[in-house]
Parts: sequence; structure tokens; C-alpha cells
Amino acid sequence: MTEVQIPKGQKNRWLIAIMGTLLQLCLGTVYAWSFFQKPLMTTYGWSNTQVAWVFSLAICFLGLAAAWGGINLPKYGPKKLAMLGGALFGAGYLIGAFALSIKSLPLLYLGYGVIGGTGLGLGYVTPVATAAKWFPDKKGFITGMVVMGFGFGALLMSKIFAPMLIEMTSGNMVLVFAYLGAIFLVLTLIVASFLENPPAGYTVPMKSNASEAAKKAAAPSAHDLVGGTFSQYVFNGRFFVMWIIFFCNIGAGIAIIGFQSPMLQDLLKLDDPSLDVKTLASMGATLIAVTSIFNGVGRFFWGGMSDKIGRVNVFRIMLVTQLICFIALIFVKSPIIFSILFCYILLCYGGGFGTMPSFVTTVFGSKMMAVVYGAILTAWSMGGIVGPQVVAFIKDTAGSKAASYSFVFAVILMVIGIVFSLMASDKHFSINKSKN
Repeated sequence: MTEVQIPKGQKNRWLIAIMGTLLQLCLGTVYAWSFFQKPLMTTYGWSNTQVAWVFSLAICFLGLAAAWGGINLPKYGPKKLAMLGGALFGAGYLIGAFALSIKSLPLLYLGYGVIGGTGLGLGYVTPVATAAKWFPDKKGFITGMVVMGFGFGALLMSKIFAPMLIEMTSGNMVLVFAYLGAIFLVLTLIVASFLENPPAGYTVPMKSNASEAAKKAAAPSAHDLVGGTFSQYVFNGRFFVMWIIFFCNIGAGIAIIGFQSPMLQDLLKLDDPSLDVKTLASMGATLIAVTSIFNGVGRFFWGGMSDKIGRVNVFRIMLVTQLICFIALIFVKSPIIFSILFCYILLCYGGGFGTMPSFVTTVFGSKMMAVVYGAILTAWSMGGIVGPQVVAFIKDTAGSKAASYSFVFAVILMVIGIVFSLMASDKHFSINKSKN
């Protein structure tokens, strides 16, 4: 095997992977939005639906920007796109702070939702695709590691940044958003500046005693070099089935991510009316932190499982087991059982993101990975709109039955996802058939 040595001055590939993970960690703080749900409603008198639109828009534009970023990544390169993403993400918080200072909900939508969400999308897709190019020998491991950072972002926000800043500012949400904007603007620009593609013809330098299997895994294959046009891959049945499965797994999970803290607080209040607001908020933040760990671990766990039992089988298992969890949540009254079920659902939610990059590579080849993966992330956009908005509407209109009806909605999504997963198989979803 002909090897291309890394030119002098070329960045270490592990440094690039770590910086990509840190970038994802910053961006993943969006998953802690439920931490701000009740404070914004209380301070500004906005409804669940109104505040939820901020999160929905951020996720919507995340997916749309990721699709655009995946297509244009070869043109602009990872550093430029990632730095632009970081700048827009930080700017989203700063504009959001100004919006809160003048009590303008539309400007908050524009700032945090549209501009910040666009930054999220550009910053999300870039390190995933870039790290995969540097690690042809560890694709599943490295993409799982990078996207795991996004899953852990909520832990960073709910247990470190948000409580610290709220304490420092005496609950002044304007200052909280302003500080977060400044922090993330600096951090994301620094880590994004390290991202770059490997040199043309790059292969992993192998040790002289490396096994033939290891050398084969690190070498580019004909499968990886298959190309094509955007329309060939996106406008076909396999892409559609994968998109629907991904959407259902995302839609249900993201519907509850934005409301997990308020839902738990409502249940705790029913269980013990003596609990004060501060205690309830602390318990809600703890749930966000714990579920974020499961969200992150799920990306590693299910991604690894998919290497052993197949991508489609993993999605089937996740959808079926989540269906059972959501049915149980309709009847659960115990805050502890409620929290345990939420943790498992977030494990599967993260698993979808950990499995899909390798699923796309398996079906479409690594050459088209960034383009197709970016396009398939539009399922995240749609899930970010449909899931949180349906649950917000239910919470604003259904009264005491809101939680149960929300879980019924999730059950419906799981059933649809299971049906579509039965249309797929790891045997027939292959690179040779992906253009049909």
C-alpha cells in the first residue's frame, strides 16, 4: 500500500478530532433550552408555544444550514465554514440578549433561532465530515466521538454555564444571554480554526508490524471513491426511507428534550406540593444534565452496536424500545421512573445521530458522505419544528392531560418509524443500489 506521509507542519489528526469534539460540545448547549423555558415565560409573560418557537427555529435552521454546508464543504473548506458557524452561533446569543432587553420576541426568533441556528448547522456538519476523512481506519469510532460532544453540550450548559451566570447576574436573562454569546463566540472561533482537510491522497501511516486487516481498513476502497450527483442520491427510495426513520427517531426525542425540565417539575409538584421554585428548577436542571450524558453515550453505544448488528437493526431496536417507553410514560406518576425512561429515550435519541453518519457512508460511500448527510439532517429541521411545536400546543391547551397527550404523539411517531424500518434492510441498502 502506498502511503502519503503527513507534510511537515500538518496538524495531528487527533488534535483535529478533539477540537471538532470541543466545537460540538459548545454547539450542543442548545439542548439545554428547556432550562430557559420557564424563566423566559415567567419574566416576559410568553406562552409555552411562543418560547418553544425559539428552540424550534434553531433546530430547523440547524438542519437547513447543515444541508447547505455539506454541499459546499468541498468548496469552502472546513475551517471557513466552522468559523462562520461559530461566529453566527455566538452572534445569535448576543442578538438574543438585545431582543430580551427590548422584550422583542420576533427579534429573539431571528437572533437565537435563525442566525444562531444557522451557525449550529454549519458548525455541526463540518467536524463530523472532516474527522471522518482523517480517520479512514476508525470511522465509526471517530464520528461517534465527535457527535458525542454535541450530546454532552446540555450538561455543560445546565450544570456549569447557566447556573453560574444566573447566580452572577441575579437572574438577569439579558446578561445571561450576552455572556453566553461572548463566551461561545471566543471558544468556537478558537477551536474551529484548527479544522482542516487531510492532504490529497492521504492515508494513515501504518506501523511496520501492522496486520493486513488493519492496513485494509485504513486504505481507501472503491466503495469510498464512488461519486455521483446530488439528485442521484437524494431523490431515491433509499434516501427517503432513511430520512423518515431518522425523522421519527428525532421528532419524538426532540419533542421532549425542550420540555423535560418543565415536565419533571410539574410531576414533582404533584408528588410534593411543598417543593419551592428553586428546588424544582434545580431538579429539572439535574435531569437535563443526566439525560445529556445518556444522549452523548448513546452516540457511542449505538454507533458501535451498528458495526456489529447492522444500521437498520439498530434503528429497529431503538424505535421498538422507545415505543414501549413512551407507552409507559402515559401512565407513569413516579418522578424517578419518569426520569429513568427519559434517560433511555435520550440514549436512543443520541443513538440515531451516532448511527446515521456510518449508515450514510455504508449506503452512499464516503465521497458523498458530507453532501448526503447534510441533506438527511433536514429531518432534524423538520423534527425540530414538528416535535416541540406539537408538544407546546398540547401543553398550552390540554391542561392536566398535556403530558399524556404528548407521549401519545411520540407513540405515533415511533409506530411510523418502525413501519418504515421494516421496508429497509442492511443487505439491500448498499452502495451498489443507492442510485436506484
